[in-house]
Amino acid sequence: MKKHIFLFVAFACIGITTEIFFTAICDVIAQWPNAGWALKGASYIWMFPIYGIAGIAFPAILPYIQKIPFVGRMLIYGVGILIVEFIAGGLLDFFTGKCPWEYTTGWHIMGYIRLDYFPLWALFGGMVEKIIVFLQNHYKD
Repeated sequence: MKKHIFLFVAFACIGITTEIFFTAICDVIAQWPNAGWALKGASYIWMFPIYGIAGIAFPAILPYIQKIPFVGRMLIYGVGILIVEFIAGGLLDFFTGKCPWEYTTGWHIMGYIRLDYFPLWALFGGMVEKIIVFLQNHYKD
C-alpha cells in the first residue's frame, strides 16, 4: 500500500511539474518575439489526482503490454492518456461547471482534449514508463 501511495504522489508531482514547464515554454513560443523571460507556467489542483492516476495505472498495465515494442507502447499510452484527459475533463465540467483546461485551438474535441497533442502525450507516456520502471527497481518498502 505504501508503494502505491508513493507512486501516486510521485506521479502527481511529476505531472504537475511537467505541465508547468510545458505551459511556460508554450507561452514563450506563442508570444515570440515579444515574450518576456519570466517563464510563468500554470497547472490546476485538479491535476494532482489526475496525474497521480498514472502512478497506479501504468504499473498495472505494463506487465500486459511490455512485450509490445516501445513505439507501440507509446501509441497505447498516447491514446490512453487522451481517453483519461477526455473523461476527466468531462467529469470536471459536469461537477464544477467548467473544464479547467478548455482547449479552444488546435484539433480539439469538446475542449477536453487536443488531438494534435497526441505525440506529446505519447512521449510523456514513454517517459512515465521509464520512471515507473526505475522507481519500481529502486523503491524499498
